[in-house]
Amino acid sequence: MWRSRHAISADGHPVATWDSRFWRTGGQFVLDGRRFQVDANMWGTRYTLTGADGTMVAAADRVGRKHWTVEAAGQTYRFQRRSLWSNDQELHTEQGPVGSVRRTSMWGGDVVADLPGLPLPVQIFVLGVVITMWDAQAAAG
Repeated sequence: MWRSRHAISADGHPVATWDSRFWRTGGQFVLDGRRFQVDANMWGTRYTLTGADGTMVAAADRVGRKHWTVEAAGQTYRFQRRSLWSNDQELHTEQGPVGSVRRTSMWGGDVVADLPGLPLPVQIFVLGVVITMWDAQAAAG
């Protein structure tokens, strides 16, 4: 795994920078002066988001599978890969897809996330998890 940095903006304003780790899966970001840490299990299928005080804010399970979930503040958010041929990830409700995380092109490093209803720290967590998953897939392929 190599280290990557992604500047994150919300509504056109910079809010954080995602810093991945060099030899371990996960990363960190600072939002509104609060540091958040993202850690993964050794298989990269479960991620946790913790605040600087060690409190768990969110957890993602079954990452890398077609269907995976994020739990935060008593809510469960369901995600799924858009298709067998795409690594785009969609946020789903009972009504169908309502949001997504996707690359803007096959060749560029830009990523767009539209995750309505998720608190901003959880949106950045999901974005970091997806970027980390894509980096791991690229390193393995």
